[in-house]
Amino acid sequence: MSAALLVLGEVITDIVARHTAPLAPGTDTAAVIRTVPGGAGANVACWAAHRGAPDVRLLGRVGATTAAWHQRLLTAAGVRPHLVVDPHAPTGTVISLVDGGAGAERTFLTDSGTAPRLGAADWTDAFLDGVARLHLSGYLFFTPSGRGMVDAAKSSAHARGVPVSVDPASAGFLGDLGADRFLALADGVDILLPSEGEARRLTGRTDAEGAAAQLSRGFPLVVVKRGARGALVARDGAVRARVPAFPVARTEDTTGAGDAFTGAFLAALLRGSGITDAVTEGCRAGARAVSQVGARPVRGTDGTQGVDGTDRVQGVQGVQGTDVMRGPHGTDGTDGGPC
Repeated sequence: MSAALLVLGEVITDIVARHTAPLAPGTDTAAVIRTVPGGAGANVACWAAHRGAPDVRLLGRVGATTAAWHQRLLTAAGVRPHLVVDPHAPTGTVISLVDGGAGAERTFLTDSGTAPRLGAADWTDAFLDGVARLHLSGYLFFTPSGRGMVDAAKSSAHARGVPVSVDPASAGFLGDLGADRFLALADGVDILLPSEGEARRLTGRTDAEGAAAQLSRGFPLVVVKRGARGALVARDGAVRARVPAFPVARTEDTTGAGDAFTGAFLAALLRGSGITDAVTEGCRAGARAVSQVGARPVRGTDGTQGVDGTDRVQGVQGVQGTDVMRGPHGTDGTDGGPC
């Protein structure tokens, strides 16, 4: 029986700068700075593997300099990476400025590098062999090449009866693309997983529940991620469940919390969980993600350290192998770290 999850999306090098004082324009601001692996697609894959998905695969695009580093870390996280190495563009880099205050809000400075070049030419139907679910990062929708990949992968998945999920990924980029265009490109998707801000952007609604309900008229299942307010589950034009968040002792970094939610949610579905239970697992992983620095799960934990382990369902209302593929002119990348 097919049990694999295939994720299509970004592999990114994250530079996380955590500052406790307000940024001081024109001079220095003290910060703790770390270089860590990231990327929405890669983060989802790592969290899915961490939360028990038995076979997680990732198709992404990287530059030659950091290819081996990303390959090694993905494999160590339990993900089977299929990485297309681009000899002409570097791996994407994101500088994340994290406010050390209580909310740990972050601001991103993004150099997409080779990530937007992932396209239909990188796709083959064989990627779906043994795959039970396909997940698409919303960032693919924001570039012409990525949209070609979306069309090719969706077409193959529909032909094989593989359900498809999408996380819209960025309210800002949605504004640039336009809600109507995104929704048209996502037509035929089985599960839409927007944040509250993305749901509002896609519908023009100011209330999360109204936005979730409206979106569920166009998609079989909509799960709206609301951070500290938990999540909404909508089907057939109505909100069907309100799942509470898990409290955390301290919010360290909100980077990747939505990716953690999505990965854990998909892992739970692959294990046979019902929708509400899977959403609860997503909330659990999101709480874990914000209690640490960095967007990937910390190895050696069960994903709940620092998170209230109370059974939240009571509160609900109503590595097998690695491929590094050559880019257009061929290179497999040998440098061992980010630089």
